[in-house]
This record gives sequence, structure tokens and C-alpha cells, in this order.
Amino acid sequence: MRTILITGPGGSGRTTVAAATALAAAREGTRTLLLGGDRTDTLGAALGVPTGATPTRVSETLTAWRPDAALSFRDDLAGFQERASAALDLLGASRLDPEEVTPLPGAEELALLRALRDAALAERHDLLVVDLPATPQALALLSLPEELRRYLRRLIPSERQAARALRPVLGRLAGVPMPAEWLYETAARWDVELAAVEAVVDDRDTVVRLVAEPGPAGADAVRAATLALALRGLRPDLLIANRVLPEAEATAGSWLDGPVTQQRKVLEEWQQDHDVHGVGHLGRDPRGADDLAALAVPAVNTMSSTVEWPVVDRLAEDGVLVWHIPLPGAVRDELDLVRRGDEIVLTAGQFRRIVPLPSALRRCGVDGAGLRDGELRIRFAPDPGLWPRTR
Repeated sequence: MRTILITGPGGSGRTTVAAATALAAAREGTRTLLLGGDRTDTLGAALGVPTGATPTRVSETLTAWRPDAALSFRDDLAGFQERASAALDLLGASRLDPEEVTPLPGAEELALLRALRDAALAERHDLLVVDLPATPQALALLSLPEELRRYLRRLIPSERQAARALRPVLGRLAGVPMPAEWLYETAARWDVELAAVEAVVDDRDTVVRLVAEPGPAGADAVRAATLALALRGLRPDLLIANRVLPEAEATAGSWLDGPVTQQRKVLEEWQQDHDVHGVGHLGRDPRGADDLAALAVPAVNTMSSTVEWPVVDRLAEDGVLVWHIPLPGAVRDELDLVRRGDEIVLTAGQFRRIVPLPSALRRCGVDGAGLRDGELRIRFAPDPGLWPRTR
């Protein structure tokens, strides 16, 4: 199943583009699921059909679904209280009733991730179109599975499960209760679920599309989003310039002349670095299937959004291995690089990612780094004490 993740700055029309993309694919006979995460029914407003926690049949080949974050959160909390009942009773804690539980910040994002995983595993559709939140929240959402798995591995290392038989003895010796079996089982289950979401995002059949209006604010948002996606090892397969004004009507001295000149400049800049697809302005806010069909959204293609970070062997020439990391739009003065154990903490402007080192580089020390042509190149020199000796 192919997946299209659509995001863009707030107010750029990303929900409308997502709905139009799903509708266009469905009209070609593709079994399509349109997934949205907004608390309000902006998806239903675009489609002209209300959407909610139960998947809605929009047409023979199109289904829309907006997961209920509150219901998902209540189910998770109820399950946690059940598994941790012994510990809660020991602490004298009172249980929370489902009726008094409201979702915490981030519950919508977690519900959307779970729905994304469930839809991918169900394999009932040929295409999944996801209306992600606005770009900053979407970027955090795409990074969440990797970050949470890293936290779980640090806080509850799986290798400690090997000592489960010794846990009662260790607890008596230490004088403190040892982690219960349910904690490790829960951590393992969460890790599997998060890995499934991460696999969908990183799959070569998943593409990311950016939606933005061709103006100064849109240009700034696209630059930031492109860099943040690159740090995640992703790139947009298309940049959709939305609400493009008609140049033919921008006569000299008319009110359209200034905005059209501005959008032309931004479009020329975008075309230097992106595959740009323009969607014309309808002169009104699109509502319903007829308006969505009038939008010239791009078709589904086969281009992947994943980007390789290759390690180049230059041991014979320079005595180093070079890790090539594409970071288009990165600024040298805003880059920071820290080696910590078997990980690299990489910061580019306001974005940061902690990346595990490839196995070969774990036996090396950082020998320097440089940014050239939108690519960060990190040099690693083999550690004589760890590197295999040649005969």
C-alpha cells in the first residue's frame, strides 16, 4: 500500500489538498483511505461529508476517518491501570474513572500515529492519504516513534529482562521493589507498536508532500520544513504551490499585479530546488466533491521520499571513512555535532536529532566535519584499538 503524508504551514490549504488528492485517486478506481487528525472536522468540511471516529464511506472507493483521541486515551489509561493494579494498590492510589479522563496534550498525535499503523497493517486499501497537522507539529509527529523507542531502550533496557528470575532476590537485597514483569511486557509491546509506525514512515512506498502558498511566509516555511525533513532522512516528493493566482488577469496597475509578481519570484526560487506542482486559486474556498475535483492536484507517483546517508570508504586515499548526510538549506554557523557513545547528536538550526552510528563508524573517532553544497560530510578515523587489523 502506498502512503502520502501531506503537511504544510497553517492556513496553506493542506487539508483541502489532501481531500482533493484522495478524491482524485478514488475516482480512478484506487481504494483510498483519507486519514485526518484535526480535533475539528475540517476534513469533513472540505469533503462535504461529516467525518469522525467511525470510518465514513464517502464513495465506493473512498473512505474518510478521523480518529477519536479521547476514546483512544481512555482505553490506554484503562489498560495501564489494569496492568499496574498491584503497584497502585500498594501505593494506595485511587483509580481514575473513564468518564473523568480528558486527553492530555499530544493525545491527538498519538491517536493519529496509531491509526496510521492500523490502516497500514489492515491492508484494506491501495492508497492511504494522511492529512498531517501543520508543519511544526507534523515534523515532531514524524520524529516521535524514533524518539520514544530511544527513551524506552534507555529507561527500560530489554537486556535486563534476562535477570527476571533474580528480581525477587535482588529486591530483598536492595531493599526496594524491582520492576514488575508487566512493566517489561508493556515496554516491549510499545516498542513493537512504535516500530510498526516507524516502518510506515520510513517505507519506500511512503512519500511526503509539502503544501504552501507561494509568498514570503510560505517560502520561509518551506525552507525550514525541507531542512527538518532532511534531518529525518526524508525529502518531499513534491512541493505543491497552492492557491496560485492567474497571471493572465494581473494587468499592470491592477490589484493582482503585486501579488502575482511576488508569487512568480517565489515559484522561480522553489523550482531551483524542488519538483513544484501548482494548484490554481478557485476564487473561493473549496467545499464539496465538485470543488475538490476542480483542483488540479498531482497524481500519485512512484518516487520515494527516503534519502540514503551513505558511508564512503576513503581509507586507502585519506585513511578515513566519510559519512554523507544531505542537509539542504543548512547554514554552517547553525550546525552543531556531538559524538556521544554510539550516537551522534546533530543540530541544524532549531531542529535536532540523535542518530545511531552505522556499525563501522562505532569503531572510529570523529576526525572533522564540513558542509558543502547542502551536504554535511563527517570524517571518521579508525580507532587502532578497535579496528580489525589487516594481515
